[in-house]
Amino acid sequence: MNVETVVYEKKSGGILQNMKQANFEIYEDGIKQEITNFAPTQGPMTLVVILEYSRRIDNRWIRKEEVIEPLYVLGRSFVKPDDNIAIVAFDTRPFVVQDFTGDVKQLNRSVDFLLRNNPAFSESNIYDALNFVLQGGKGDGIDLRNGQVSRNVPYGGLKDVEGRSAVILVSLGYDTFSKLNYDEIRKVIGSTGVPIYTIGVGNLFFKLYEGQMSGEQRMSWNQAFLALRTFSRMSGGKYFPVTFSTELPTTIESITNLMRSQYSLGYSPNNTRREGKTRKIEVKIDIDGDGVYGEKEEEKGYAVQHRETYIEPNDAPRK
Repeated sequence: MNVETVVYEKKSGGILQNMKQANFEIYEDGIKQEITNFAPTQGPMTLVVILEYSRRIDNRWIRKEEVIEPLYVLGRSFVKPDDNIAIVAFDTRPFVVQDFTGDVKQLNRSVDFLLRNNPAFSESNIYDALNFVLQGGKGDGIDLRNGQVSRNVPYGGLKDVEGRSAVILVSLGYDTFSKLNYDEIRKVIGSTGVPIYTIGVGNLFFKLYEGQMSGEQRMSWNQAFLALRTFSRMSGGKYFPVTFSTELPTTIESITNLMRSQYSLGYSPNNTRREGKTRKIEVKIDIDGDGVYGEKEEEKGYAVQHRETYIEPNDAPRK
């Protein structure tokens, strides 16, 4: 089991570098585990950007540019030649706009394509899109040279990618009618171990019109925001609610810094149970080397970011 971990200062957001194995302890279901492998994981990114591309993000309140333009910032400032970046957009179905590439010009052509065109549907099946990217499946693909769409193209999920990988999800957080429900997609996220960094859009609209909403409408918006926070927290990513487009460069910079500044903690679980149950992970740190891990460091203003749970293997035969 490998747990990718980032340590940063809560107030400044500054990431702690040059930490050693002795600075970390790892617990599973409250039981301390022996760290058998430790390594900083600075290096190339394998990243899928998932963009909501529905009419919900293209209307008089929310502009589709708010959702799409972060990709220009990512490509212009943070993508390096050794990186592998893919773009998947979704409405009723996920479609691969750009397969993995480190070519910034190619990424920008993909962004141009999305900006030139308009979303066709109001539905946004976010759970199915996440499952598609993480687990793989069949989706649509686009030839950017002529705009031709290929249907039901097989696509491999990030669960099969060797080495570090991550997801940036840019969305309102609403799900319309995915085949998977909320609990099911949480299980998928917990089983794959890929960190999900969510950029929540629509915050300006909510702040401007919250007072005019019904109780049911406010609850729907808050549930959408909660879903994005939950996806990030449980996977070891981070949630970024963006209100103004001017926040995007800093947000993208924060995400890429977090992805490039992880420590990989490896251990073999003491518990050999294989029943498909959820296990809780906790990483504690000792910054000053006094042998005391945990709450004291949090009181000093440090935060530890990592996946919170995983699902153990299940040897029971499927019914």
